[in-house]
Amino acid sequence: MPLKAIDIEDQKTGKELYSYQKGAINKIFKCFEEAPDDYHLLYQLPTGGGKTVIFSEIVRQYLKHHDKKVLIMTHRIELIKQTSRMLTEFKVVNKIVDSTANLDDQDDYSCFVAMVETLNNRLNEDMLDISNVGLVIIDEAHYNSFTKLFKFFENSFILGVTATPLSSNIKLPMKDNYNELIVGESIASLIENNFLARAEIYSYNVGLTSLVVGANGDYTVKSSEDLYTHNDMLSKLLHAYEEHSKGKKTLIFNNGIKTSLHVYDAFHAAGYNVAHLDNNNTKKERKAILKWFKETPNAILTSVSILT
Repeated sequence: MPLKAIDIEDQKTGKELYSYQKGAINKIFKCFEEAPDDYHLLYQLPTGGGKTVIFSEIVRQYLKHHDKKVLIMTHRIELIKQTSRMLTEFKVVNKIVDSTANLDDQDDYSCFVAMVETLNNRLNEDMLDISNVGLVIIDEAHYNSFTKLFKFFENSFILGVTATPLSSNIKLPMKDNYNELIVGESIASLIENNFLARAEIYSYNVGLTSLVVGANGDYTVKSSEDLYTHNDMLSKLLHAYEEHSKGKKTLIFNNGIKTSLHVYDAFHAAGYNVAHLDNNNTKKERKAILKWFKETPNAILTSVSILT
């Protein structure tokens, strides 16, 4: 049975929805109503637009009106916790499926939030019952690590959400896994209507001619590392920080771990309060670093693929 379009004006829990978020939910539920049960829908909204808020309200309404379960997939531990907290704010009782989760009580839950790799392991081990999952939501859907799980949900409606509806692998375009794309508000519109802050942008001439494009359509790791770890580039970065951000909490995003470590060394040598974070850090280390960054006013955090 198709999902029903739902009046969201009766919402009494969670965050108050903005008009564009209500509009997005109506469009998504309209697709639920008209499309088959196994439809794959992709929804795009810029970072900061409230994708987690939107799909949390969708989950709340879905569980209210359907006798089926919901599964939400994420690819990072920070996202799984953020998602669980938001669902709880919307009064959706949920269970996190991570490497330490005891699934003996899974029958008591209608909503699960899972890390992609952990979920893959649990499903292959037949430890999680997904026979009654009617809706699957994939956060950061442009990451291809999720596609290996689609085979487990051939009869479920899949809703992918992302700010960037471009596959992380040029050889695996998203059109191969999704039937339709709904485009949300633009960045310009969100800024114009005061939903997003207007960023102050400073640019520097860094000379990108040495970068080499690889077979996957992206710059090669080696050419990127050679450019961004060069002393001239590190000096420009340090100068930019001192010119615009000195004394302020600062995040530095990098193309790779080697580059981030060089950035850390450069800032540390200059006497600044800096830390490095990548996916090789343990959960304990990651938690400690993020706590330090949150609590330290002038903290500088150089990272790779964690906070993006």
